[in-house]
Amino acid sequence: MFYLKRKLIKYCYFIVFLLISQQVLAVENVTQKLEAGAVASPDHYGAIAAQEILKKGGNAADAAVATAFALAVTYPEAGNIGGGGFMTLWMDGKPYFIDYREVAPSKADKDMYLDDHKNVIPNLSLYSYKASGVPGTVAGMWAVHQRFGKLSWKEVMAPAIRFANEGFTVDKQLVKRYQEAAELAPANGHFKQYFGAMQAEKVFKQPELGKVLERIANQGSDGFYKGETAKLIAQQMEKNDGLITENDLANYQAKWRAPLVANWQDMQIVTAPPPSSGGVGLIQLLLMKQDLANDFKDVKVNSPQYIHLLAEIEKRVFADRAEYMGDPDFISVPVTELIDTNYLAQRAKQVNPKAISITEQVKPGLDTNREKLQTTHFSIVDKWGNAASNTYTLNGWFGSAVVIEGTGIILNNEMDDFSSKPGVANQFGVVSKDANAIEPNKRPLSSMTPSIFIKNNDVAMVIGTPGGSRIFTSIFQVVTNVFDNHMSLKAAIDAPRYHHQLLPTNLIFIERFQNKVPEDLKDQLKQMGYQFKQQDFSGDIQAIKITDNKPEAVSDIRGRGKSIIVK
Repeated sequence: MFYLKRKLIKYCYFIVFLLISQQVLAVENVTQKLEAGAVASPDHYGAIAAQEILKKGGNAADAAVATAFALAVTYPEAGNIGGGGFMTLWMDGKPYFIDYREVAPSKADKDMYLDDHKNVIPNLSLYSYKASGVPGTVAGMWAVHQRFGKLSWKEVMAPAIRFANEGFTVDKQLVKRYQEAAELAPANGHFKQYFGAMQAEKVFKQPELGKVLERIANQGSDGFYKGETAKLIAQQMEKNDGLITENDLANYQAKWRAPLVANWQDMQIVTAPPPSSGGVGLIQLLLMKQDLANDFKDVKVNSPQYIHLLAEIEKRVFADRAEYMGDPDFISVPVTELIDTNYLAQRAKQVNPKAISITEQVKPGLDTNREKLQTTHFSIVDKWGNAASNTYTLNGWFGSAVVIEGTGIILNNEMDDFSSKPGVANQFGVVSKDANAIEPNKRPLSSMTPSIFIKNNDVAMVIGTPGGSRIFTSIFQVVTNVFDNHMSLKAAIDAPRYHHQLLPTNLIFIERFQNKVPEDLKDQLKQMGYQFKQQDFSGDIQAIKITDNKPEAVSDIRGRGKSIIVK
């Protein structure tokens, strides 16, 4: 009997061993091996930071954290530790998403930007101490590294600390953006005193910021949310009628959320869930265009008819965005219904291929923001086939143009992404409603759309961009240029981009970057009833495409980005 039991136990162990072995093999079979890693960054220094970490044996998560902190030093108009954002990851064959969006301070209320007559007070939500939400970037990077990092925390912080203490060469684009922000900066914001010495092509050092980064390197996220750094932020807030307190900082939490995953063509889209509207919007655009394949057949890319069809789709996406989107911790967002294939097929049938749909008749489709352009994005893959797609922001260039003395930290003006007054269109004509009203500890609605495309359980593309309400329409156009219109990645990114968002009525935005839009194209669209407005900024796409395990990385020619293949 004893002998039989021993044999049975051995047999059981053998079966368990086989099962475990099969699981390991299964993981190895689905783990993509690339010829090299790659980074597409909005500036040279962010790319160098990622390259340094990947060469040390770090993975995509390590490199993403290093790049984010590096850009806080060298791309200060949008890279940050005083703002927040989203990161979509593909690690060991599984999708992940972290929300480190800023939150409204505990003292915030829905009427905080209105005067006694309930009218919006100009610029109070943009350039003042009341414009800032509680920053989330440091907490987000800490959480990503704690979960996925291979290298030590100090190793991934090292490039940023070096750039702060030893300095970096200032790009002329950075100086131009500083000058634009300085015109609107609050007098008591310490902005001109801190950045006024910057000169194009000269080295700029930030020892105060270096000390903050060293505290973060030594203490983790507590080096920002508690202790000396938190006290300096709270004290300057209190002196200047700001809202952020030490308790607000200590209580901030980044949140892991289930990413949105949808089937498109022979791939899966892995993208941002609420409080971003971007993931829902991107999926809606791609699936509706797929449903309208017959209408797009033989239509030349960026011809008048092609642009009209895009505008018809975008109208319906923005109608849904205004009605349903907000922070899922505060309202019920009907995500499942909004990306349901049957629902989107019905929405696609409403598209008028021959004429402009009457704007007033384009309603939210179910029965049941305010965002500025100046965000930044980077994309990374490592040699193991892991990927990180990260979009983060201060909102405007240099956020609220408030620098915390003694730290070099620039604070965001993310509170402007809430509805200061529900139903009132923002500067881009985008409308939000009560779903995006200001409440303490609530996250404002965003359009940030860090996305990863998966084919046969392998990464096919990593992509994202800044651009406010134009983020997901820009990504949509690049993705369809590559996979529908069979352009190279560079050609797809270089191509002109057009944008429509329901309101203003029948208005198509044309980027200033293009300048030479053919007059006959504009004439034909005008005959259909469209009007045009030039936009200064239509994204800064940073994308990586994988073909036969070989990465190709491209940075948008609209910015000062740098892409590197890391052998």
